[in-house]
Amino acid sequence: MSQLARTPKQIGNIIRRKRKILNWSQTELGSKAGVRQETISLIENGNPAAKLETILSVLATLDLEFRVDERSKGQASDIEDLF
Repeated sequence: MSQLARTPKQIGNIIRRKRKILNWSQTELGSKAGVRQETISLIENGNPAAKLETILSVLATLDLEFRVDERSKGQASDIEDLF
């Protein structure tokens, strides 16, 4: 299922949901992705300072991928209700 994210917080929510589906702790995900638990927490909480390279590594660990597409009509706030 495809999920739309337009903000760091929305990306973090997607990562958190997938981690919980896999029944992994933040520590387990961090270990598998090669980052600290604190970094996973920052990403899941939408910290905009997280490096793209780190986010891509975490996504790959969760068997997710990053895609760039044409922006659909509407605003980020319109999709907040989906999350």
